[in-house]
Amino acid sequence: MDPVVVVGAGPVGLTAALLLACRGLEVLVVDKHVEPYPLPRAVHVDDEVFRVLQAAGVADEVLARSRPFAGLRLLDRAHRVLAEFRRRPEAGINGWPHGSFVHQPDLEAVLAAAAAAAPGITVTRGVEVTGLTQDDDGVSVVVRDGGAERSVRAAAVLGCDGAGSTVRELIGASMRELGPADRWLVLDVRSPTPLPVWPGAHQICDSRRPATFMPVTGDRYRWECRMALGETVADVTTPDRLAALLAPVDPAAVEIVRAVEYTFRAQVADHWRAGRVLLAGDAAHLSPPFVGQGMGLGLRDVHQLVWKLAAVLAGEAGDDLLDSYQAEREPHARALIGVALLLGRLMTRGGRAGDVLRRGVLAVVRRIPAVARLATDSRTPPLARGPQVERRGRAGRRLAGTLVPQPDVVVDGRRCRFDDALDRVLDGAAGAELALVRPRELTLRAAGPDRPLLGVQDVDGVLTRWLRDASASAVRIRPDRIVRAGIPRRRGTDWMIRNCRRVVSDAALAQAGAVSRDRRTTSTSRSSTSAGCGAIRHSQP
Repeated sequence: MDPVVVVGAGPVGLTAALLLACRGLEVLVVDKHVEPYPLPRAVHVDDEVFRVLQAAGVADEVLARSRPFAGLRLLDRAHRVLAEFRRRPEAGINGWPHGSFVHQPDLEAVLAAAAAAAPGITVTRGVEVTGLTQDDDGVSVVVRDGGAERSVRAAAVLGCDGAGSTVRELIGASMRELGPADRWLVLDVRSPTPLPVWPGAHQICDSRRPATFMPVTGDRYRWECRMALGETVADVTTPDRLAALLAPVDPAAVEIVRAVEYTFRAQVADHWRAGRVLLAGDAAHLSPPFVGQGMGLGLRDVHQLVWKLAAVLAGEAGDDLLDSYQAEREPHARALIGVALLLGRLMTRGGRAGDVLRRGVLAVVRRIPAVARLATDSRTPPLARGPQVERRGRAGRRLAGTLVPQPDVVVDGRRCRFDDALDRVLDGAAGAELALVRPRELTLRAAGPDRPLLGVQDVDGVLTRWLRDASASAVRIRPDRIVRAGIPRRRGTDWMIRNCRRVVSDAALAQAGAVSRDRRTTSTSRSSTSAGCGAIRHSQP
């Protein structure tokens, strides 16, 4: 089979390549830039996105280079705290910290090293795509390499080539505006000594000069502020303006790595697919930065696209499965972009009257626990109902389209992350089935007849409570960890008999229970490899 050609060697393109290689596909990554972009852009990764990196085999290494996101502080013009919403530092329902700051070049270095080590992936830089032609057997990709043009045959093409996507232009797609563009100064700074700052995001809610501050990783920090009509970078970075923006930090005591104007846009492409050519990441959508989901949306794209594309290329599904890609991802992207636009208006618009109103409202709502939970919750909206999201019945309405939780579980006497157990049973399958046998005892197997079962010990009861709260006894899980369908309790026993074909023995479950009782003496340290691709990470009991 011809390789899948991935255009763009940024985080989205490299992650797509790793996920494709995990499914046994040959991948050619091409990028027009000779070297990776050396300066930071995206700075935030949430726990849902960390599961995508986990599937690609790089999450533990990225985590080691990240900084936990402590939460959000809303400040007034004088930098006085109006409200503070803290996030717990420990792993949440997805098995990773709710949010983390990351230096994008560090992330790209980890991904590039993993791609270089992965069998089946070739990364070629300094190569520009200039044409695409499709036929019944695949895609001919015309590339310019060193001034000469040549043609490369591809089974499919993924356009992960950013906001100015060439692939998007070649398939005739165009961007639709969802909101007004916003010009901001982005200031990246390094400090020789740690700055005495709270380790979360700071948003200055000032209609005249809204700004954001984030301690990124190590000695790196970022300030951003909105630019007025007609202002230039030079206007905003005079000594007086810098002193006001960085206060109480002295601009003379830090190194200004770069000061650049960014135009934040809210856009979605009108179509993401033309045959076997598909768009992902910034090529398909652009988001303002207020919820930190720009890069995350792209990583979610490829996590949901790769398993569908692999099934089509293997002949296990028709091309219509690819139709569900945009149908699922576009509403989700639009929802998060809409949230970013709304929060941007609430935090930065309204003039002087808006500033006064914000101060009064925040004084009240910051004391309401439900508001605090909403402000710190990293969960994103569920996918819309469709062929791959069966939102029927109470259990389906509550669970279908959402991510299955990822607690630690015990499998075959060893403790591991739940996604690693999923990878073990999936092994290229189109989905898995998780059923509750009794409290904290579950079965897990790949979809399809006569697949072996795994006994899963839900050591902390997370999966048990999740199923019971939704009145479900079982779920069908897609390879991207999204619940396809929830099975109600009253149908649970019949469903297990009809679909599982086998029952895990009581002896096996008792053994898992014994391991659970002894878990206090079990080391929970894990090791991971850059190859990832379903390797169980565990420690010996």
